Amino acid sequence: MNGKKLYKSRNKKICGVCGGIADYFNVDPTIIRLLWVFLTLAGGSGIIAYFIAALVMDDDNGIVE
Repeated sequence: MNGKKLYKSRNKKICGVCGGIADYFNVDPTIIRLLWVFLTLAGGSGIIAYFIAALVMDDDNGIVE
């Protein structure tokens, strides 16, 4: 494994979930945010998934392992 871990980002708009996912996959956070908006508008599943991810993901505390 590559040792990467998924954390909520400090670069956040609401809870940092999209920023954390973007950091993990090394892509622009705006792309992830747009995809999340699309999921939300396409049936509302994005809202539920976002808040579940916000509860489950740890905060990025700046510690580099």
